Amino acid sequence: MSMQPLDTLVLASLGHGAGMALLVGAISGVVLVLKSIFDFTRTGPEMAEEILAHYRLYLAYSLGRLFAFAFLITAFIAYVGILAYVASLVILGADYDPGAALAIAFGSALLLVTRQFARTLLFSPGVIAASSLYSMTHFYALWDLLTPRRLRAADTALLAAGAVWLGAGLLILARAGGWIGFGTIVGIAALYVAIFGWATRKAEPAPVPFRERTRSLPNIVLIGSDTLRADRLFGAGYRRELTPNLARLAKRGTQFTDCYVPCARTAPSLITMLTGTWPHRHGVRDTFVTPEQTRLHVPTLPQILKQAGYRSGIVGDWAASDAEKFNFGFDHRDLPPDQWNIKFLLRQGPKDLRLFLSLFTQNAFGKTLLPEIHFLGGIPLTEEVGRDTRRMIGKLAKEDAPFFLVSFMATTHPPFTSKYPYYSLYSNPEYRGESKFIMAKLRDPWEIIRAQAEPKSKFDLEQVIDLYDGCVRNFDDEVARILAYLDACKLADNTIVVVFSDHGFEFFEHETWGQGNSAIGDFSARVPIIIADPRIRGPRKVTDVVRTVDLAPTLLELAGLPASASVQGVSLVPLMRGQALGTELPAFNETGVWLTDLPGTPTKHLRYPHLPELLEVPDKRIGMISLKSKYVDIIIAAKDRMVRVGDWKLTYQPLTDGAIYRLFNIRDDPACLHNVLERHPRIAEELKTLLDGWMDEDPKSARRDANGPLALAPPSEQAPVAGLPAASAKLRWS
Repeated sequence: MSMQPLDTLVLASLGHGAGMALLVGAISGVVLVLKSIFDFTRTGPEMAEEILAHYRLYLAYSLGRLFAFAFLITAFIAYVGILAYVASLVILGADYDPGAALAIAFGSALLLVTRQFARTLLFSPGVIAASSLYSMTHFYALWDLLTPRRLRAADTALLAAGAVWLGAGLLILARAGGWIGFGTIVGIAALYVAIFGWATRKAEPAPVPFRERTRSLPNIVLIGSDTLRADRLFGAGYRRELTPNLARLAKRGTQFTDCYVPCARTAPSLITMLTGTWPHRHGVRDTFVTPEQTRLHVPTLPQILKQAGYRSGIVGDWAASDAEKFNFGFDHRDLPPDQWNIKFLLRQGPKDLRLFLSLFTQNAFGKTLLPEIHFLGGIPLTEEVGRDTRRMIGKLAKEDAPFFLVSFMATTHPPFTSKYPYYSLYSNPEYRGESKFIMAKLRDPWEIIRAQAEPKSKFDLEQVIDLYDGCVRNFDDEVARILAYLDACKLADNTIVVVFSDHGFEFFEHETWGQGNSAIGDFSARVPIIIADPRIRGPRKVTDVVRTVDLAPTLLELAGLPASASVQGVSLVPLMRGQALGTELPAFNETGVWLTDLPGTPTKHLRYPHLPELLEVPDKRIGMISLKSKYVDIIIAAKDRMVRVGDWKLTYQPLTDGAIYRLFNIRDDPACLHNVLERHPRIAEELKTLLDGWMDEDPKSARRDANGPLALAPPSEQAPVAGLPAASAKLRWS
């Protein structure tokens, strides 16, 4: 095949044009890096300068890596313009002009970046908010113009125009016998289609063919959403019906309305669920742990079930990253890297670079090559985790073994952003404040930490609650898709489904907001639990007090397996069958590490330094962010705690000179606003004895009124409390 003049033109233009596309990528990358350095920001907490100094070279590597991806992405989309330009040369019979090629490459990059920005602004605006240095109000005028139909029309017009123009050029090449140029353009176009298809693939996994297993043990699927409040489920009396699909699941299962976590922070809560042990037994008391603490010394559900022939898997987005670092023993893991790691946080880079890259990485390309951008903290990947969960179900179902699967997503976690249309489902369409798409001031986990000292007046609370409710509905719909997949695979009749959360959330019910900050209110410690076993007929609503420490022994009994000797919870199967347990279970809860001074904290409450002073990186090679060992004892001693039995709840707040106790009747006062301790001293004493016993199992709890009575005299007449100096050991009342 001889080279035709048009072949020469095409090959030379494509080659020179590649240089122009690379130049556009280099210029754009340099501008982004310089802008990022000028307005430098990074994710993660404020930390000691000596720690950051140690990672300066790693930060430089991280910036270089992000620059390389920004350069390649920009060059890739700029070269689309070069292809169109080369087709123009063939159609118009013109000669190659470097200036024109450079201008068209820039124009192509600008057009496609704008297109991607507009799509992200409509369909996932939280991605932009989490990575932007600018107020989202600047983009409201553009957002007002965007609709799915308009974006589809623009994409269709752009693709049609490009296809027609490229097709016209190819037709001229074919007629002139320029088959080398023809084949080169077709090959490049096909490569673009293949890369784009791989990078953005969202194909739903096909249902796997049903196969009879040699063993009939039930499958177990846990589906959880971080920070899901119990009062948002259908039938809890909330003003909106947000969970119709969970309501349908509850009709064939058991809904536990009063279930408590031992600590409203993700890591200790998940470990308690998966081991059946209290935090002071499994050793993880909060978010920040040492590398040694990630090696759990108690048996976990995946390990116990594996001995019975189960296969296991876990799937999640950034909220599930805590599970990545612990030795749970899952056979398959589809998780992001640990988010509480200084090296991972540095790899996320400054906001300008992160904003550009985040437009192109909420897909398979990002998950594979740029997980630190794909799994941005604060941005839930609900639909993606749902798809990966269904894919994992299919994978596990192909094995000749029962399976245990955990799916955990950040759908309802602050800053309460979600994809279209969920973020606008319940919001006032006239709202134009900072929280239209995402809770203002909370665009990454560390802004969330810093903002916890802010009072209620600093937030558009009604809009924030509307955003949260949209997130709840998003989770409900995703659960429905997972359940439908189980049905399609003919697995539903032999699969136990559990819906859960690691903790709830407080919306200023007690002067502050967040999770794990207060033991007084119930909204953070109480979580929704639904267990649907197809062998146990529903519906059943259990209002007895239960604990997430009871989940592991319950699932083991449902699987026909004994609980290990380390398990401290009890099986709830009798309650699921309509029987009584024979005794009321005490639910215990303790607060997490306080990230800042919180509104409403008693003046003499035990305190410790603010977060930056508390943190260290003990193993610089691993990069895991941990609490300094010298502060661990005071952090644990300063925890607020509570115990609930039946309708009664006692709370404890340690002070420098004693402790504050409050007693609430949950049925009469679900918001825990009225302290009735002086009217019910006997009940308070009984609950205090239970709480003392639980705290005494923990050698680090350091009760501020150790062995002391729950006196009912006015503060001025209280007797000294044993174990503390007589001058300062008085119980406080409020």
